[in-house]
Amino acid sequence: MWKHLTACLRMRIKYTVFLVFVVALVIIEKENKIISRVSDKLTPRQTPQTPLQVTIVPPLAATKQNDSSRFLFTRTQLDPSRFHHMKRRLENFTEVRESDPERRLPSWGKKHILLLATTRTGSSFVGEFFNQQGGNMFYLFEPLWHVERALTLETGGTNASAAGPAYRDVLQGLFLCDFTPLESFIEPAPVDHVTPNLFRRESSSSLCEEPVCGPVVKGVFERYRCRTRRCGPLNFTLASEWCRQKEHRTIKSVRVRQLETLRPLAEDPRLDVKFIQLVRDPRAVLASRMVAFAAKYKNWKRWAVDGEVPVDDDEVRKLKGNCDNIRLSAEVGLKQPEWLRDRYMLVRYEDIARFPMRKATEMYDFTGIPFAPKVKEWILRNTQASKEVSGVYSTQKNSSEQVEKWRFSIPFKLAQVVQKVCGPTMKLFGYKFAESKEMLTDKSISLIEEKNFS
Repeated sequence: MWKHLTACLRMRIKYTVFLVFVVALVIIEKENKIISRVSDKLTPRQTPQTPLQVTIVPPLAATKQNDSSRFLFTRTQLDPSRFHHMKRRLENFTEVRESDPERRLPSWGKKHILLLATTRTGSSFVGEFFNQQGGNMFYLFEPLWHVERALTLETGGTNASAAGPAYRDVLQGLFLCDFTPLESFIEPAPVDHVTPNLFRRESSSSLCEEPVCGPVVKGVFERYRCRTRRCGPLNFTLASEWCRQKEHRTIKSVRVRQLETLRPLAEDPRLDVKFIQLVRDPRAVLASRMVAFAAKYKNWKRWAVDGEVPVDDDEVRKLKGNCDNIRLSAEVGLKQPEWLRDRYMLVRYEDIARFPMRKATEMYDFTGIPFAPKVKEWILRNTQASKEVSGVYSTQKNSSEQVEKWRFSIPFKLAQVVQKVCGPTMKLFGYKFAESKEMLTDKSISLIEEKNFS
């Protein structure tokens, strides 16, 4: 009897083991199929890109600007021994992606914010809304400055055909915490991924935090040194590692001309990019630039005094081109094509200056990133905002004076020129025309139309 029971028990154990083995095989097979399908979906799509053709020559004279050599570009000559490394890095990002896990896998939960603007629109102030987040935010201030500088032509302009792809590829690398594309444009070139020459390093708190703050090197001058602590030259390897530990990444840039050129970033499955375009009344921008870059606006000042503005002048055409680029980018964004669906937000500087807390809240809601209390404290401290009865923080009274201060510094003649060449842009963004000098300087008349761009 006992032997019979033992034999039955052994048979049951064998059948149970066999059944478990079969079930395990089935489960493993199904999981392999699921993983295979998911992997196929996550494989980055190949976006056709024209290789960047940049022709570069050293400066014709040993001129210097900002304590570093300036390189002039032409379309006919190339110095391969000096710049071959830059061209190769730009044309072979595939090799980097294969060796870098983050370039091959999607960044689940990570947000990538690109703040787009032009100079003198308040972008540095708005960028602080994200820079002050700290903690889980990796913020970079104007990294494309180096790219624009490297692609500057002898005539003073930028090689637009080369700049667009270069900006896009460098931004893609930075969002993936890869600084090698940017290193290709820094002069002098970094040594072992270390440089003391990163533009405005001190404006990116992430690059001055302890993990990235290396020991001071005697005899090495760092022009844009950190203010919060003494740090040595920037080590891009450490910066990359610190970037990967952050949950979100924000880049502020005034150098991208057309939003359409950044479409590959929006379609990159490894990224979750949100674009915030900051705009400002072009009359205010001109007035601000005439003060900040006085040497470059001598013609405008002369026109304001001596006579009529030549509408066919290069400076006027440049103004029109800037306005058109801003408007065309905004038109693309506001139409919300499939690749930009829920990825684009338009914000006017005037609205931020009048309602800083409200607009900051809207921007954080748009990005899906929690609005940190320390950012709110910074905004209150730097705008002297007070709480309104409605519970919405605003600096409407004080900031309105700052927002429209330009109206009393720009000659009406120049305001008319801006209204003529930038009319369609002003209408799109809700900036009213001043019909007379009296209207321009009348504080009781607002030149800002209340408008909702959502």
